[in-house]
Amino acid sequence: MTDPTALASLSAALSETVARTAPAIVSVHSHRVRASGFVWKPGFIVTADEALADDGEIEIALTDGSTRKATIAGRDHTTDIALLRFDGDIAPAKLSAETPALGSLTVVVAADRGAATARLGMVSRAGPAWRSLRGGEIDARIELDVRLRYSQQGGLALNAAGAPFGMAVLGPRRVLTIPAATIQRVAAQLETSGRIARGYLGVGLQPVRLDDGFGAMVMNVDKAGPAAAAGIRQGDVIVAVNGEQLAGVRALARSLGPQSVGTAVELTVHRGGEPLNVNVTIGERPGT
Repeated sequence: MTDPTALASLSAALSETVARTAPAIVSVHSHRVRASGFVWKPGFIVTADEALADDGEIEIALTDGSTRKATIAGRDHTTDIALLRFDGDIAPAKLSAETPALGSLTVVVAADRGAATARLGMVSRAGPAWRSLRGGEIDARIELDVRLRYSQQGGLALNAAGAPFGMAVLGPRRVLTIPAATIQRVAAQLETSGRIARGYLGVGLQPVRLDDGFGAMVMNVDKAGPAAAAGIRQGDVIVAVNGEQLAGVRALARSLGPQSVGTAVELTVHRGGEPLNVNVTIGERPGT
């Protein structure tokens, strides 16, 4: 028979966990779109980029019922992180870099029109680092077995000890967590420069199958881009990077992360059926 005292203790512990985190949670309203967010550091809020409108004013609602105006300090579509700036001295959430164990309980604390909300679930997947479909570097694959409304994405996922380990977002057919390590890394760059630098070759590529593997045919060349400056031409077929055979167009695109900007690479291309090595210094993607 279930011990009612044990259930009462669990209920009280969950309620206390939510109460400790709730003051750092906010509602984010941007152009008819509502989401959640949390105070990352004094004067800054992190929210889900996908839930943030592309234009219009942004208003945040605090758990004490007050509202404030906010502005975009920076956003990164690839990791689904947006950083907002606001006037306030609310104590920030203390993020934990520890990845929760598979099967452990989690509580997602979010907000709806300024009122704190909570959802109880389980960590259904806890895996290594991965890349999002948009090429963002996510430090751990954490999936949650929990149901979230659209307005609750951007809320904090807490472990059984009440430590926030990431931001809950709606992924394809599942709830994902952007882990604390990714948030800290990306938000710090957004605070400094307002964007995340991405590598840029300045070419449009089409995958092609070769006798000995795959290649990437250059369909167009940005005349002001790094590839054009290095002598890459339309019709060239890239077959290797720094001596390693090309695994595909996506693999090449994924290699153009923030760390690639300013680095020199040797591209092996086929031009008119003949191999040619071209040195290219990777630039920074415009408008990122």
